[in-house]
Amino acid sequence: MEIDITPAGVADFHRILADHARYWGERDLRSLHLLALVQEFGTTCLVARAEDGIRGYVFGFVTPDGTGYAHLIATRDDTRGSGLGRRLYAAFAEAAELQGARRLKAITSVANTGSIAFHRSVGFDVSIAEDYNGPGRPMAVFRRDLPLAS
Repeated sequence: MEIDITPAGVADFHRILADHARYWGERDLRSLHLLALVQEFGTTCLVARAEDGIRGYVFGFVTPDGTGYAHLIATRDDTRGSGLGRRLYAAFAEAAELQGARRLKAITSVANTGSIAFHRSVGFDVSIAEDYNGPGRPMAVFRRDLPLAS
C-alpha cells in the first residue's frame, strides 16, 4: 500500500484527534495537539496518508534559532515497526531544513523508554534535563544536527 507524506490540513488534524487511541493507546495526549501548529506551521506539520487513512504524523515547527522542534510524532497501531516513523522524521528534517533549521530537537518523559529507543535509533543524542518541565519534572531531550543544505 502506498503511503504519501504531505502537509497536514485542518481536516487531518480533526481525523487524528478522532482516532487518537490508534496512535497513542491508553495515553491521552489530545491536549498536546494544537490546531494552531497546523494552521501556522503547515509546512512542518506532516501526515502519512494511505488509502485507508492517516498512518502517522509529525507536528513541528522551526524556532528562530534554527531548531526544527518535533512537538508530536506518532504512527498508527497497525503501522508500527514498518519504518514509517523514520520516513516521517526524514520528511520533517527536510521540511525544517527548507525553513532554515540546522538541528532537530524533541522531548519526552523519562519513563517513555519506547520513544527514547526510537529517537536513538534515528540518530538523536539523548540527555536527561532535570526540572525541564518544572521543579522535579525531568524530561528526556533529543538533539540531532542536520547537514547544511547544499
